[in-house]
Amino acid sequence: MITQGELSGMILAGGQGRRMGGRDKGLEPFAGRPLVAHVIERLEGRVAEVMINANRHLDAYRALADRVVIDAEDGFQGPLMGIYSGLRAATTPWLVVAPCDSPALPGDLVARLVAGVGGADIAVAHDGERLHPVVALLRTALADDLAAALAAGERKIDRWYARHAWCEVDFSDCPGAFANLNTDDEKRRLEQVVSHRAHKESPTS
Repeated sequence: MITQGELSGMILAGGQGRRMGGRDKGLEPFAGRPLVAHVIERLEGRVAEVMINANRHLDAYRALADRVVIDAEDGFQGPLMGIYSGLRAATTPWLVVAPCDSPALPGDLVARLVAGVGGADIAVAHDGERLHPVVALLRTALADDLAAALAAGERKIDRWYARHAWCEVDFSDCPGAFANLNTDDEKRRLEQVVSHRAHKESPTS
């Protein structure tokens, strides 16, 4: 079994936020805190280090995580570049990645990815209907292969995964946990869901 000391965690917050008017999604206020803070909670105490992949507002992100990782190449080249940057920066054999805009991820996310990876090199969350390629556990030894793929022009996560021994991890019991937000309307709806769930889970409720 992979131990906490063998795991790094990284939250992908390096995008341009084009569908939110160019705003930095990870720092958007959500239920009273920056959006990324909700994802950090799913990693803290379960990994040796929490990193954030970001390309702007670096000081704000540094205040929230153990380390900020900038894309290895500039130009906002997408999540695969962010994953590569994390694989390269991690000091552990395994890296858990998650997006900054999925604040309802399950609390046992890391444990379930670890339990599900088996002998594979990559484990990817599946909600029963669709795969979530940016919610995954990866061997950091894949960094060199990903560097070569990126140099060859690859930017599709699923195509790169298909080159390796990968598996799905079943999260069909909580499909709503993978909801992400790209618009203000989605943010408002998801805030209501997360706030309601937090109230139900409160010991005083």
